[in-house]
Formats: sequence, structure tokens, C-alpha cells
Amino acid sequence: MLMGLGLAASAEDFDGPTSGPKAAEGKTIVVLAADMKNGGILGVTNGIEEAAKKIGWTVKVLDGAGSVQSRSAAVGQALALKPDGIVINGFDAAEQQAALEGVVSAKIPMVSWHSGPKIGCDAPGGIFANVSTDAMDVSKKAAEWALKDAGGKPGVIIFTDSTYTIAILKAAKMKEIIEANGGTVLQWVDTPIAETSTRMGPLTTTLLQQYGAKWTHSLAINDLYFDFMGPSLAAAGIDGRANPKNGSAGDGSEAAFQRIRTGQYQAVTVAEPLNLQGWQLVDELNRAVQGQPCSGYITAPALVTEEGLKAAGDSNQFDPQNGYRDAYAKIWGK
Repeated sequence: MLMGLGLAASAEDFDGPTSGPKAAEGKTIVVLAADMKNGGILGVTNGIEEAAKKIGWTVKVLDGAGSVQSRSAAVGQALALKPDGIVINGFDAAEQQAALEGVVSAKIPMVSWHSGPKIGCDAPGGIFANVSTDAMDVSKKAAEWALKDAGGKPGVIIFTDSTYTIAILKAAKMKEIIEANGGTVLQWVDTPIAETSTRMGPLTTTLLQQYGAKWTHSLAINDLYFDFMGPSLAAAGIDGRANPKNGSAGDGSEAAFQRIRTGQYQAVTVAEPLNLQGWQLVDELNRAVQGQPCSGYITAPALVTEEGLKAAGDSNQFDPQNGYRDAYAKIWGK
């Protein structure tokens, strides 16, 4: 089982597609990355590049650098490159609806990672497949951890970003589960994920002053919120494993794994198999460019804990050892 064991997926077989079209030769694809500072987006991009090398495709990555304007510009750049396919990596397609209509008009196939609440085939906005774990399952795992860790009575602050529909839905699910099971949501904090480096330090200090010991757990929609919380907690004399304990409902960044492994101001993350999802995105594009149906595959997340990481060795990513690379290579005839 993945739950609580972090990376212990080696005993499981690949549960994804076993058939599909052979590799389309010599394609060039563009990855529109929301923000390459985001560990989830980086992990998926690495997986796309690894898979593209195997299938024999060229990849160009355009970094949206965390702003709406930069992402709009990146879509325009991608159109100018006239690629065979486009990957929307980590931003809400609705945000760039006008720009992406140009991609649809140009009949360039699009796949995505976390582009909106509908996952799987035929996502809104002309997207062939939106690759993700079930976001509500991710939120459920994170909220249930906080409840169990606090003996059923956590005092929780939830961090989200209303720029993204899926972020609001994930946060709302965590709030619902916490409150339905006897916990307390002290505050719902809507702060832009792209501005965590400047906002999280002062915000953490303010919340500590406001709630003190009532604040037992934090739940965030992404690990990035905890990249910048530690110094403020340390300055307040709080140990890395003490309350408030931090848990993330996605995505399992390398930095989060390192914090969890060393007990430095993050207790858990609900990780997605980012590298596998990169391979899936390439496979879905290979289906799209050949007019074949989407696979419909939905990957499973894992609750990553310090204990699980100790058992799993040195890896700082959730990369299921289930043979997915060989499975996709076999489908592609590579």
C-alpha cells in the first residue's frame, strides 16, 4: 500500500494502459510551464523530457514564471513555433481561454497537467486529456492525516490560491472533512502561490501571534507554501517537528521530501507520481496526434511521511517502481 509508506510502490504492477498507437516519428512539442520554481511542475517537465527522449521527440519548455502575463506570452510563443503538440503544465486553462482558442483554431493537439477540475479525457478548452490524480482524494488524505495526528481535534489553517479553481476545490474539501470530523478551521488564507517567497514569512509571524497554541496544523494546496515558512517558525523558537505541523495536499516536491525526511517544518505531503505523469502526457499526445482515443488513465497519489521515507531509502520523489517506463516504451514500439 502507498498510504503512509511514502514511496513503497515497488510491489505494485503498472495499472495504466497496455495498448495504444506506435510512436509517431519526429514530433516537436512545447511545454507551457506555469512556473518552473514549482516542484510539481518541474517534476512533470522532467518526466516529459525523459519520455520524449525515449519516443524520439523534441521538447521545448517555455516558463510562465508565475505570472498570468508571462503565461499569455508563452502561449503566443508556442503558437509561433507551430509545434505538433502542446502541454499545459500547471495552470488553469480558463485563465488563458482567449489565448488557447488560437491553439484550438490552429488544430494543435493539447494535453495538460492540472489544467482544471475535470480530469481525464476531453477536458474543457479543447484539451484532449487533463492528467492528474483525483484532487479530492489528495485533499482527503491530507485532511485525514491532520485529524489523526491531532487525535481528532486539530486547529487548522488552510492555505490556498483563488487564482486556480482546483486549488479552491481542494481547500474546500479539506475544510469540509476537518469540520465534519470534530476539527476546527481557524482561518482560510487565500494567498497567491506565485508570491509565497515574499508573503509566507510575515504571514506566518502574524498567524502565530493571532492563534498561538490553537494553531496545531497547516494544510496547503501545494508544497510551495512551506518552502518559506520555516525561518519564521524557527525565529519564534518552534522546533521543526513541533506544532504547527505542516501537511500538503500536493504535489510531492523534492524540497518537501527533504523537509519531511529531516523533520524541518513539514510532516507530510500527498505526492503525485510526477515523472510517471510526464510519461503519460507524452503518451496522450501520441494518441492525440494520431487521432486515437485518450487512455483515461488516472494515477494514484501517496501519503509521504518521515517514517515512509526512512523505509524507502534516499529517493526524494515518489516514482513508482511498477515498470511504467517499459510499459509505455512497449506501447510505442521503442
